[in-house]
Amino acid sequence: MSAEGRDPGLQPERTRLAWRRTGLTLTVVTALAVRLGSTGGPTEVLIAGVTVLLWGAALALCWPRGTGTGPAPIGGRTLPLVALATAGLALLGALLVVRGLW
Repeated sequence: MSAEGRDPGLQPERTRLAWRRTGLTLTVVTALAVRLGSTGGPTEVLIAGVTVLLWGAALALCWPRGTGTGPAPIGGRTLPLVALATAGLALLGALLVVRGLW
């Protein structure tokens, strides 16, 4: 495809939608972790609390890009930090599932 035929308006829209999906997914995972943590003991409550903290940090990074209100405040470090928070949430979710199986 030639440079003249490319619509530059589509890429920012796809990027904005991807950041919105990331924020929504993190919100759902956090809600499930809090729900599972609220019925457990102190370990589950601690895991749920850490999940909420990671969710808040990731959401603060995703919000500017997902709403199109501007670039993320920390520049090029947004994606690695969101990936780290997502991996942390996945690990905490796995701990909750394993803990629930015992």
